[in-house]
Amino acid sequence: MPQAEPAVPLRRPRHRRRLRTRIILSFVLLGFGLTLLFAWATNSTRARVENQLVEDIINRNIESAARQFELNPGNPEFPVDQIRAFVYPTDRLDAVRRRRPDWYALEDGITRMTGVDEAGQEFSYMLGVRKTPNAWFFLAYDTTEAKRSEVKFNRAIYGSVLLLTLLSLVVGWWSASRVMSPVSELARRLKGSGRSSQPEALAVHFPDDEVGQLAEALDDYATRLTEVVQRDREFNADVSHELRTPLAVIKGAVELLLSSPELDEKSRTRLLRIQRAEQQCTDLISALLLLSRNERGHGLTDVARVAAQLLDSHRAQLAGKPVELRLVGEGGPVVDAPESAVTVALGNLIGNAAKYTAEGEVVVRLHRNSVEIHDSGPGLSEEDAANLFRRGYRGAHSGASQGGGIGLSIVRRLCDLYGWDVRVRSGGERGVIATLCFDEPEAALP
Repeated sequence: MPQAEPAVPLRRPRHRRRLRTRIILSFVLLGFGLTLLFAWATNSTRARVENQLVEDIINRNIESAARQFELNPGNPEFPVDQIRAFVYPTDRLDAVRRRRPDWYALEDGITRMTGVDEAGQEFSYMLGVRKTPNAWFFLAYDTTEAKRSEVKFNRAIYGSVLLLTLLSLVVGWWSASRVMSPVSELARRLKGSGRSSQPEALAVHFPDDEVGQLAEALDDYATRLTEVVQRDREFNADVSHELRTPLAVIKGAVELLLSSPELDEKSRTRLLRIQRAEQQCTDLISALLLLSRNERGHGLTDVARVAAQLLDSHRAQLAGKPVELRLVGEGGPVVDAPESAVTVALGNLIGNAAKYTAEGEVVVRLHRNSVEIHDSGPGLSEEDAANLFRRGYRGAHSGASQGGGIGLSIVRRLCDLYGWDVRVRSGGERGVIATLCFDEPEAALP
């Protein structure tokens, strides 16, 4: 009996942020990214322009210092606004090595330097160096105030980044509310439109924009889906009605023939087989009609009696196979469902057990609220276990046997309709154990 637990149902995709949250987050990230980029570009441009201006000033002044030295070699230093120029003739280079060893090793050019004044405060400056055969020139430009201004400027500009980011959050929140409002309204109306057999028009409540076009598409889809469902219901009702008529004729004819005293045993056996097939078709039609309407039928059905009838029916179909069919247990559940639904669900499980058991026995055990079917068949493979209840699937041991692989899918659908549960597990080295559990409250026999 190649049967198993139903495949794990498809899960919803992993959690993702709501569209409203994603819109707000996009605004915040866009605002933060743009303002941060603007702040970095502004600060970088300011620093580059400031450095260029300072370097131009230092270069002009160091040229001026060199010319001043040529005119008045006796003046070793002279002040300029925020600039101090130092001139050391070649015969006084030892003084540079002793007093400013960090200057002595510098090459020509402009270098950023730091120092400590007499009060112990750290200051910074840019030092221009020009070394000629006659003298070495050093031009120091104080940048301490510029550094302090730069710190204040950075605080201000990055504060602006934070402020604009918060503004982006507010704008994003407002925009998301405006954008999502018609979508939420569409979802609300769509949820409430399934309470009647005819779909409610959605597009009339929305303007001719993207949401309105979506509403029109949903209206069109709902109309086509309603037509399909209506055609399906009509087809099922027509087929059910038209099939019941010839089945009733067959049933009456068989009963009439069986009542004949001149009937031989061979003909009686064949007529009983026809009678069982007619009853099976009638039950199947009733069960399929319930499934197509997606509505529960009612009635008190004694599962023990149904199981006994099914075993009797399958014993007649064994065709000489060395298989024993046994019913174990007394009482059994009584469920609130039509006898046809219980017969189809339980009959498919017993039928599969008898079909795939070449020799041995099939035991039907009755419990307080469930039925177990034990067989001694070839067992169950992992592939069968994963796909057994899928419509159209045929097990690895099905071979050339007849059947379209829909019997167990019908069992699953009946269980879903009535809130029952069907489980199948391996019986050990050989065989399979199928369990049909009736979760409905038990009813007492009248």
